[in-house]
Amino acid sequence: MGMFCNQCEQAAKGVGCDIIGVCGKNPEVAALQDLMLYGLKGLALYADKAREFGVKEEKIDYFVLEGLFTTVTNVDFDPVQIAGKLRKCYDYKERMKALYETAYREKTGGHAPQITTGPAAWVIAGDLEGLVKQGEEHGVKSQHTDPDILSAIEIVIFGLKGMAAYADHAYILGKKDEEVFALFHKALAATTDPGKGLMDFVGLAMEIGKVNIKVMGMLNEGHVEHYGHPVPTKVPIGTRKNKGILVSGHDLRMLEELLKQTAGKGIDVYTHGEMLPAHGYPGLKQKYPHLYGNFGGAWQDQAKEFPGFLGAIIFNTNCIQRPADSYKDRLFSWGQVGWPGVKHVSGWDFSEVINKALECPDLPDAPEKEILTGFGHNAVLGVADKVIEGVKAGAIKRFFLIGGCDGAKPGRNYYTELAEKVPNDCVILTLACGKYRFNKLEFGDIGGIPRLLDVGQCNDAYSALQIALALADAFKCGVNDLPLSIILSWYEQKAHVILLSLLHLGIKNIKIGPALPAYLSPNVLNFLVENFNLGQVTTAEADLKAALGQ
Repeated sequence: MGMFCNQCEQAAKGVGCDIIGVCGKNPEVAALQDLMLYGLKGLALYADKAREFGVKEEKIDYFVLEGLFTTVTNVDFDPVQIAGKLRKCYDYKERMKALYETAYREKTGGHAPQITTGPAAWVIAGDLEGLVKQGEEHGVKSQHTDPDILSAIEIVIFGLKGMAAYADHAYILGKKDEEVFALFHKALAATTDPGKGLMDFVGLAMEIGKVNIKVMGMLNEGHVEHYGHPVPTKVPIGTRKNKGILVSGHDLRMLEELLKQTAGKGIDVYTHGEMLPAHGYPGLKQKYPHLYGNFGGAWQDQAKEFPGFLGAIIFNTNCIQRPADSYKDRLFSWGQVGWPGVKHVSGWDFSEVINKALECPDLPDAPEKEILTGFGHNAVLGVADKVIEGVKAGAIKRFFLIGGCDGAKPGRNYYTELAEKVPNDCVILTLACGKYRFNKLEFGDIGGIPRLLDVGQCNDAYSALQIALALADAFKCGVNDLPLSIILSWYEQKAHVILLSLLHLGIKNIKIGPALPAYLSPNVLNFLVENFNLGQVTTAEADLKAALGQ
């Protein structure tokens, strides 16, 4: 069985990548990632059974998050690095098997039933070539023969992948939860059960959406405890004459450690992509004045923008692309990120990155405009009375949530056009890197409230939810009754799980795009349309008229 991957919005021909991934993933890496998922299913089967007897190991629970995060789009492209994780996955599976069998014997006096087929019985190959061959045997299509059940299984798995990324960030900040760990094991194990039907997986997908709200809440709690509530902050997007390090990704703890280690060394630290909201946290910006500005835009523009950043560059989460030779020697990865030939930093010592930045020439003194970030739910709800008054007085007619993951596929200029055409008596909430389509434009304000409110990263969809729920409470109505239109861009699995969370809450009439997920079978899509009125974006003009009831 050859390569097949359909997990992101840019799936080739709207079906799936079967020669090489649009993201740059080659068949070798695709096979290793498929094997990682297969191995994690086996590990989860034993972990789920062991949990029934009260047996668990936190390091193994956490590895499941790391393993799933490894397979998220644009994370790990390094076959050697993935092979090392696969060996750990196998060792952990065997350990959980032994723990389960011991617990079963101690509690029942008998021998545990043996599992002789499927991922629980997987025996790891001895070399990289063998691992690739094993991965080729366990690709996406091998999970089920029924197209609708396969579609529902993929929805579950991609939800787990997205939630794993958020749970990983939360764990690094000291936030963990037993219910969350248990759901990962239960859900992965369920995907191997031939007795599960379509509605079983639909229910499981909704449960993942529910638990993901808890995970995003944990992550928000971790951010606030460490760095305070975000506050509206102007961020320069130009550079100043000094040494520089550019940080791309999502992980604030990693950024904080780098800021500590660069303090007093004559190095400015810049954010890129989803790291922009870091400037809104008082515990980062106010404490570390060398957290200077934001460079570049969304992830898909890195190949044309990074050659112009003369310092060191480090990715701490997904969104890495094939690096050009002009900056590859000053590029680093950290966490689950990997690319062949790019230096990977393990742990929390960033001295290699710092030394590389000191070797590089100064950045040019090239000041540009400033952009606003930091409108988390605490900041927005702090002026909720003005917002509510504005709505009641008719000064604010409608809210538009326009944001999500950006991408390179044609058609994403739709989001720029939509934001530009939103009437002046409407407020735009935005989050994630989709905001780069329009966050440098001028939108003005309504009674002192900026018309464009940057809520934060993709995981800060939690903040957007809190804002919507608070407004619904203030107006004594449901979220679906608010003057609110949700129009999302999606690219990968973190956006996917946020959609599951919105559906779990019963939020309807959401539009997503540019394309609908390739993994939705016609019947599953019809289910989503009939139950949630989920739709694909059309044109900015038509969607805006529909939202405004024109």
